[in-house]
Amino acid sequence: MARLADYFVLVAFGPHPRGSGEGQGQILQRFPEKDWEDNPFPQGIELFCQPSGWQLCPERNPPTFFVAVLTDINSERHYCACLTFWEPVESTQEVVFNEDTTEQEEEADEGGQARLSSTAPAQPSQLFAPKTLVLVSRLDHTDVFRNSLGLIYAVHVEGLNVCLENVIGNLLTCTVPLAGGSQLDSVEEGARTISLGAGDRQVIQTPLVDSLPVSRCSVALLFRQLGITNVLSLFCAALTEHKVLFLSRSYQRLADACRGLLALLFPLRYSFTYVPILPAQLLEVLSTPTPFIIGVNAAFQAETQELLDVIVADLDGGTVTVPECVHIPPLPEPLQSQTHNVLSMVLDPELELADLAFPPPTTSASSLKMQDKELRAVFLRLFAQLLQGYRWCLHIVRIHPEPVIRFHKAAFLGQRGLVEDDFLMKVLEGMAFAGFVSERGVPYRSTDLFDELVAHEVARMRADENHPHRVLRHVQELAEQLYKNENPYPAVAMHKVQRPGEASHLRRTHRPFPRLDEGTVQWIVDQAAAKMQGAPPAVRAERKTTVPSGPPMTAILERCSGPHVNSARRLEVVRNCISYVFEGKMLEAKKLLPAVLRALKGRAARRCLAHELHLHVQQNRAVLDHQQFDFVVRMMNCCLQDCTSLDEHGIAAALLPLVTAFCRKLSPGVTQFAYSCVQEHVVWSTPQFWEAMFYGDVQTHIRALYLEPSDERVSPSQEAGEAQSQDDERSALDVASEQRRLWPTLSQEKQQELVQKEESTVFSQAIHYANRMSYLLLPLDSSKSRLLRERAGLGDLESASNSLVTNSMAGSVAESYDTESGFEDAETCDVAGAVVRFINRFVDKVCTESGVTSDHLKGLHVMVPDIVQMHIETLEAVHRESKRLPPIQKPKLLRPRLLPGEECVLDGLRVYLLPDGREEGVGGSGGGPALLPAEGAVFLTTYRVIFTGMPTDPLVGEQVVVRSFPVAALTKEKRISVQTPVDQLLQDGLQLRSCTFQLLKMAFDEEVGSDSAELFRKQLHKLRYPPDIRGTFAFTLGSAHTTGRSPRVVKDKGPSLRNFSRNLVKNAKKTIGRQYVTRKKYNPPSWEHRGQPPPEDQEDEISVSEELEPSTLTPSSALKPSDRMTMSSLVERACCRDYQRLGLGTLSSSLSRAKSEPFRISPVNRMYAICRSYPGLLIVPQSIQDNALQRVSRCYRQNRFPVVCWRSGRSKAVLLRSGGLHGKGVVGLFKAQNTPSPASPFSGQIQADSSSLEQEKYLQAVVSAMPRYADSSGRNTLSGFSSAHMGGHGKWSSVRASGRSSGLGADVGSRLASRDLLSTPHTNGAPPDSGFLRPQRAALYIIGDKAQLKGVRPDPLQQWELVPIEVFEARQVKASFKKLLKACVPGCPATEPGPASFLRSLEDSEWLTQIHKLLQISVLVVELLDSGSSVLVSLEDGWDITTQVVSLVQLLSDPFYRTLEGFRLLVEKEWLSFGHRFSHRGAHTLAGQSSGFTPVFLQFLDCVHQVHLQFPMEFEFSQFYLKFLGYHHASRRFRTFLLDSDYERIELGLLYEEKGERKGQLACRSVWEYVDRLSKRTPMFYNYTYAPEDTEVLRPYSNVSNLKVWDFYTEETLAEGPPYDWELAQGPPEPPEEERPDGGAPQSRRRVVWPCYDSRPRVQPDAISRLLEELQRLETELGRPSERWKDTWDRVKAVQRLEGRQDGRGASSSLLASAVPHHRRSLGVYLQEGPVGSTLSLSLDSDQSSGSTTSSSRQAARRSTSTLYSQFQTAESENRSYEGTLYKKGAFMKPWKARWFVLDKTKHQLRYYDHRVDTDCKGVIDLAEVEAVAPGTPTIGAPKTVDEKAFFDVKTTRRVYNFCAQDVPSAQQWVDRIQSCLSDA
Repeated sequence: MARLADYFVLVAFGPHPRGSGEGQGQILQRFPEKDWEDNPFPQGIELFCQPSGWQLCPERNPPTFFVAVLTDINSERHYCACLTFWEPVESTQEVVFNEDTTEQEEEADEGGQARLSSTAPAQPSQLFAPKTLVLVSRLDHTDVFRNSLGLIYAVHVEGLNVCLENVIGNLLTCTVPLAGGSQLDSVEEGARTISLGAGDRQVIQTPLVDSLPVSRCSVALLFRQLGITNVLSLFCAALTEHKVLFLSRSYQRLADACRGLLALLFPLRYSFTYVPILPAQLLEVLSTPTPFIIGVNAAFQAETQELLDVIVADLDGGTVTVPECVHIPPLPEPLQSQTHNVLSMVLDPELELADLAFPPPTTSASSLKMQDKELRAVFLRLFAQLLQGYRWCLHIVRIHPEPVIRFHKAAFLGQRGLVEDDFLMKVLEGMAFAGFVSERGVPYRSTDLFDELVAHEVARMRADENHPHRVLRHVQELAEQLYKNENPYPAVAMHKVQRPGEASHLRRTHRPFPRLDEGTVQWIVDQAAAKMQGAPPAVRAERKTTVPSGPPMTAILERCSGPHVNSARRLEVVRNCISYVFEGKMLEAKKLLPAVLRALKGRAARRCLAHELHLHVQQNRAVLDHQQFDFVVRMMNCCLQDCTSLDEHGIAAALLPLVTAFCRKLSPGVTQFAYSCVQEHVVWSTPQFWEAMFYGDVQTHIRALYLEPSDERVSPSQEAGEAQSQDDERSALDVASEQRRLWPTLSQEKQQELVQKEESTVFSQAIHYANRMSYLLLPLDSSKSRLLRERAGLGDLESASNSLVTNSMAGSVAESYDTESGFEDAETCDVAGAVVRFINRFVDKVCTESGVTSDHLKGLHVMVPDIVQMHIETLEAVHRESKRLPPIQKPKLLRPRLLPGEECVLDGLRVYLLPDGREEGVGGSGGGPALLPAEGAVFLTTYRVIFTGMPTDPLVGEQVVVRSFPVAALTKEKRISVQTPVDQLLQDGLQLRSCTFQLLKMAFDEEVGSDSAELFRKQLHKLRYPPDIRGTFAFTLGSAHTTGRSPRVVKDKGPSLRNFSRNLVKNAKKTIGRQYVTRKKYNPPSWEHRGQPPPEDQEDEISVSEELEPSTLTPSSALKPSDRMTMSSLVERACCRDYQRLGLGTLSSSLSRAKSEPFRISPVNRMYAICRSYPGLLIVPQSIQDNALQRVSRCYRQNRFPVVCWRSGRSKAVLLRSGGLHGKGVVGLFKAQNTPSPASPFSGQIQADSSSLEQEKYLQAVVSAMPRYADSSGRNTLSGFSSAHMGGHGKWSSVRASGRSSGLGADVGSRLASRDLLSTPHTNGAPPDSGFLRPQRAALYIIGDKAQLKGVRPDPLQQWELVPIEVFEARQVKASFKKLLKACVPGCPATEPGPASFLRSLEDSEWLTQIHKLLQISVLVVELLDSGSSVLVSLEDGWDITTQVVSLVQLLSDPFYRTLEGFRLLVEKEWLSFGHRFSHRGAHTLAGQSSGFTPVFLQFLDCVHQVHLQFPMEFEFSQFYLKFLGYHHASRRFRTFLLDSDYERIELGLLYEEKGERKGQLACRSVWEYVDRLSKRTPMFYNYTYAPEDTEVLRPYSNVSNLKVWDFYTEETLAEGPPYDWELAQGPPEPPEEERPDGGAPQSRRRVVWPCYDSRPRVQPDAISRLLEELQRLETELGRPSERWKDTWDRVKAVQRLEGRQDGRGASSSLLASAVPHHRRSLGVYLQEGPVGSTLSLSLDSDQSSGSTTSSSRQAARRSTSTLYSQFQTAESENRSYEGTLYKKGAFMKPWKARWFVLDKTKHQLRYYDHRVDTDCKGVIDLAEVEAVAPGTPTIGAPKTVDEKAFFDVKTTRRVYNFCAQDVPSAQQWVDRIQSCLSDA
């Protein structure tokens, strides 16, 4: 029994000691006056009686009642029921307080305790003071308290004839049965009826189960006030330890809300500050740092505003305010949504029926009390679902004397699948849950509703999940039980209590509350106490049982873990691999290993691995050989690398016993255990992991201690939290429960003995764990301190002892035990000290918690340093021996094939080639195998960097992976740190990027030391940037061969050439000596034009010669004899050959000769004196003297004055090129037009400037040298230049940016607006040209950079016009190329897979935009030239963009340049002779290293490629040719693209050596020579679809949308490396067919072609190439000298044309061309293999073809095919001299076979076939090789029935063939025939 009330207190208003307006509470009387021993009087009651402060009040308020809760130091709650009423203030008090009344009234008003009526006088006559009756109890019976205090008040107010002392005495002596009264028999005991002696009767019902909270209606009210979402937020906030503050004007509401929230938290108990009603004087409590649940009167809301981290729930307003800085984690899904739904069903049953067409008659809603229980039932279910299976994660560490229980959080979270869940993680870490474990973890105790629910109802809850009505039914059942618990005897609950009358408080008559007689009350209390002493002590009859554990845990939501869901097949693979390892089948294991490593990403596979490894451990030890050890360690590392620091799936726990079991013998007496190789995982340095492991093991041993010997079946290491089968094993909790039941029955000695046994068990485990921890924490090489920094902890574990260590390195991977660590060395003692401290902290914590005696603990602290030191000594020996181990057998290095003359500089360094973001290599979207990562070696040769190796994934097969690039193409190298793909170790690596679009991302193997890697880098750098150009491969290659040449050749050819080169350079230097030209840095000066217009009368003085005799090109007598040698050589250069073809000028220095020629070839630069970067011979206007050129050249940058480089055959317009202008020149001239007098347009300054005049004369001469070529059709430049090419409408709008000076606003050439119509007649007297009145074009357009043409005014008399354009600079090309490289070869996998990221980075590079610009400018120039105007391209220094534009213009305008020979000429002329700076732009030497690689030439080739794609039939060369040049212009294999100008090439003696030395047998030094040689052998550079139209001028579309990314940038061939070195790209020859086993079926030629691995053109050649190859093979087989492919092809084309004419289709139907009217003929050729044999079907996609029917085109194709083949067929019928069947013996060990033999006299051979009608010849015996025909003898396997004499042998120089005829006569006949053939020959 327990006291109903402990104290009764009377508290009244008293003055404040400091005299302020506030009063304070004073305790008038308390009963009993002496404190109870078991329950001292609580302090501070007077504050809680009036939480808003003690204040006087102007009117009498009705009495109030509320219950405040006080918590004492022992966390015991005291319920203070307060009934407050008001009494008039006595006069003495009135006097004291008179002056402050007004203030008090206002305050009182604020406090909400009183309201002043408007009519009330300002100073009322009477004031009222509060007085409070307080009942203090440890029991929570609010209604009883309300009734009891009400009764006392009623007795006082109504003046009943009852002694108040008796009532109070009875109240204090009233006893109540303890909870659990239902277990007693009588109703009276469970429901106690009490009377206080005032004619009253009350029934007190104690709850059935003490542990279930009593909530009455508080929960339902809370939901009504705040709503579902808000209450759920508060629930989560309270559980996750946030601060919660309730606001309301009602104290009772505050108390109820707090009570309701606490009831929802059951079965967890709230253990922080809990103050349902906080007095105003204590408001500073709200700023406490600890969590709380507090209620405060809404009047003080303002004081709560500045609280930043408090969640405020306003009960009156129904809102919950969560501050920004507070995050309340929600319940895990699906529990959050399920709970929400069930709550809405309980609170709003109408919701389900709202949409029904025929709703049922209104259902009666539950009463408020019942609804309250239903809401609590929902939360009870929620906790049962959240904590389901929690008992499986309890570790019982001690059973006696008191149970010590620990909870394995990580295992619980892992098995529930909620590791990431913020809510549950915080709940499990909270104080409430710790209390829950210690209270409910006990295995033997009384159970309640929650225990039943979590143990037995889990399955039902899971089944009901999707059935709302079943859930509701379950909730109602639980609610019934909760209701019954609070109201066990509803029938008995009747109260009869006297209440005061209505408005009794307003009566003026009643006297103040009397002072009570303490003695009387005390006497009644003492009497009761004496009676109680005689009675037996009330012991609560507890019914203890073993707490049921319930079903094992399941994940809260069955989630699939992505690709790692482990199927049974995967687990099978893991098992097989392990069994192979232990059976020693290493090759099999190696094949499975990658699959196993992939499978180990899944949890089940990791568990399976641990289980399988356990099976191979006997007596705690398993000695392995080195390879087995390596495999096991690798698999363990793979398992552990995905373990988080918590190890929530128990993987590390399962492996811990194994790492100390598996070992290998290093030498006698030295054993290495697996733990030394798996230390690098974060889990080992997490204290929580070790604690959980320790407690798990202690539990196992304690359980073993109590199991009878017969029961002892202890598994060696029970995985934490795992279910154990209950049939054969009792769980540790069951054992503990049994022991707790027996404990009271044991004798004291026995109890003592058990306690000692348990304590020593824990102690021995602590020693064991100290050892284990030292194993895993001390590194093998103790000089390394990586432990200290890399681990989560060790360095700073003091702070992390109990919190969950979350570490970013959770995925850290094992670094090999003997590799370099990335950290500086530290003293050994540091490591040892850190480990000792770590172990000591662990030992302290677990031993204190497990009750180890202090002596034992001291002993442990002494032992730990010794354990660590001993282990360090053991490790030193292991470390020393492990260094001596022979490395594991690595795959053999594959040596790369080298070019002739290429030498190895550094032999293979073992590396792994890693994937680099191009997904084809790893079997990405295109399918195919994962070729990368590959394991092999990197080689450095004088020419290339080469990787050769094989894929690490054995499933790919034995494919050789080759990736290489020329050393010269290296653009960037950077060091990287990467994981090796096999061992997952962190290694140094190197990333090399090349401008041939290759990337080598390599990780060095651990055997490659850092010095080797550094040497590789240095050598690479040395080869990439030689100090001098002579150090490049193109030179060193030649020198390697020079030594081998015969001395005669050297003597013969050498001197003359060398002397010539020397003289030439000497002369050049002499001339240059007189000038200021020096090779300094090229910085373009400012640009300004000055000059004067030429007199008009000279305009047409120079006539034009249409055709030139070749003889005009001979050097004239005007040249000095000493220059003859120079001239003859210069004339042979490409430029001259081209000028001759174009008919440009004569080689003459005097004007007298050939006045009719407009241009001449000037040798003025033959010594490279005027312009060093120009060729020796230049085309200049005939009228300009050589000495004037010197002056003109000064106006241009780099002295590159305008020279003619091409002339249109049709319009005779010329194309000129030059550098940009210096400050003096044409622009200056235009700017100086401001002088008013047209008669004298030159001011003195301009006249003085002779070079400007010269320059202007020069331009005038160019204009004059052109014919007045008027376009009779009247087509204007711009109208012809269609908008398809120029997207804009303004004059040059799309070529340049908007905005140009107004001076050039008019249309091109339309200067008539400013010119007088009747212009001066021409000098030759001819009338003005009829076309003159039309808007006309300028004769010369100068394409210049817009930046230098600002402020230019037009001049009406000028015949040239400036076209300002914006061009990009070389540095922009360089930057753009860098981005293009990164886009095509990213270097690391893209964040978002798919083409989008590639296209985005491609767009960012702006490469295609630059190509668009180039094509656009070129098309503009082509249009201008085509319309008859000449164009001077004068951009930058004249050697980059100028060269690109000029070359493109010629290519588009002149079909000759679209042939192989013409393109070579174009490149030689415009790029090489006109001085494009190949060495500077390619950064060929050390000097150019800083400038970097700028691919100007590559950009030009890309433009050509774009045109080639649009006009595939216009080019003789193939796309491969362009890629070949693109590769080799950067490779430095040939000397062609070295150096910056002809001058430099002569200086080195390069230019003219080729002619002399070409006969020598050495590697090609010129790329052109190499191309020629290859073209003779193979059609790889030839375009079969070439069918040009002679007059075709190409106008390609240039919009970016029309451009394609060149596959040169993206394709790769990993089988052989880049295919541009032809000697290397040729694979091993196919075995000849004759060697096949006789009679065997022909081998299948089918093969798989892999993207990015095979070279598709080689594996699948197009039909024509295949036919040509086949033809060549057949000719070789037939012994005929094979014809060159080109001759065959030309002949076929001729036949095709002939046949076309016979068909009457005209000459246009050549093999691959058709008359397509529009200017863009698509590639209309389909090369395909027919079903039978190989047919070539050609259909032409022309506009007319749509008219013809398909059948006719098919017939035509068939006809042409038959003709195509007719010449290849040998009419074998004529050549079959004799034929028949013979048996032939195969080669050695082969059987006899019958074959059909044909003797061919014409071809002089004996052929054989499988049978008579077979057309496929199986073999040929050349009769020229036959030495003799002799009778033979039968051998084994010969036909049995045949006569011996029918055998004969044919002996050739190679072998002896054995034959057997069907009979003797036919044998004789065969021998005779063969003999006659031989004699005829």
